[in-house]
Amino acid sequence: MRILHTADWHLGKTLEGRSRLEEQAQFMDELVEIVEREQVDVVLMAGDVFDTVNPPALAEQLFYEGISRLSNNGKRSISIIAGNHDSPDRLLAAAPLAKKQGISIVGFPTVQVQSIYVPTTDETLKLAALPYPSESRLSEVLSEINDELALRNKYDERIQRMFQFMSEQFSPQTVNVAMSHLYVQGGSSSDSERPIEVGGAYTVAGTSLPKQAQYVALGHLHRPQMIKRAETIARYSGSPLAYSFSEAGYTKSVSIIDVVPGGEAQVTEIYLSSGKPLVRWKATEGVSQVHQWLDSKKDQQAWIDLEIHVTNTLSIEEIQRIRKSHAGIIHIRPVFEAEIEQQELAAASNLPVDELFKRFYERQTGGAKLEPELLNVFLELLNEEKSTVGEED
Repeated sequence: MRILHTADWHLGKTLEGRSRLEEQAQFMDELVEIVEREQVDVVLMAGDVFDTVNPPALAEQLFYEGISRLSNNGKRSISIIAGNHDSPDRLLAAAPLAKKQGISIVGFPTVQVQSIYVPTTDETLKLAALPYPSESRLSEVLSEINDELALRNKYDERIQRMFQFMSEQFSPQTVNVAMSHLYVQGGSSSDSERPIEVGGAYTVAGTSLPKQAQYVALGHLHRPQMIKRAETIARYSGSPLAYSFSEAGYTKSVSIIDVVPGGEAQVTEIYLSSGKPLVRWKATEGVSQVHQWLDSKKDQQAWIDLEIHVTNTLSIEEIQRIRKSHAGIIHIRPVFEAEIEQQELAAASNLPVDELFKRFYERQTGGAKLEPELLNVFLELLNEEKSTVGEED
């Protein structure tokens, strides 16, 4: 059986007011092409379909059209769960129509395991699908004590019990997979994820994920990554697009899982090419360097976070000129020489004294390298001074 794992589409999400719908539509086209090319049998979407509980109409249209194409008129099974950004009720509104195309949508936490027959392989997938399980969506108070550690332990125990109950419905004759939208301890996060833990309370230990599952498909963290402490193969597929500049340089992908009943899951990353990259420009040589980059058409198809080292305040005209030269520039952040010197001083405060003297010497001499003999003389004099002070004390 071949399964595709994806998550965190965040349809409708903008970047500082700039629409990303065109890029999200490109991703949907690419995803449809991937499932056809890779002959995927089942698609798992691990939450955060939309970016808000009340998404724009165009984002909803993209979602409905996209999953219809992915299902290939019901020939390919799809399972979708709600993430912390999604409205469970809003997602479930489409469930009756989606079901006719082999698409299951699970909005609220449940311990009911899905049984999905895959005719192309003549196998059955047992799917323990657990949508984002907050206290409110679980409809219960996990701890009456206002203590973060107590709540975290109770939350972890609750999720572990739910997975354990669902795992008892697995069978040696089926492919057994779990899927959830959770924050698992040890995962690497980015700025674009809305926290789902209350000061760290809504977190789950890697060892609490069901070891009986051959694969655990996770959603919430936007960086593709494996969970090292899990007792089975557990993975975040990551978001398809970079949604904040903290994700600059991330390689985006979806995960392909090849698995048979009783066998170990084999995971392959399929890298994505859709969407604009998010890039950081650091112009240490000032405004002239920025114009050199603009004239050379650098990163024309990217969103830009621009930092400029300056001695004087940038004029409104200069800022407007830069913005008109590149429509993808999101931030223009001037950094003054005084700030740079403070950063250098803060960094230098932790350096050994010989390294500090080397840097001082190079700065005073215009870049000359310090001779070892002179350094030794300086250190001897410093030690003599310390000894003299010690005797006086």
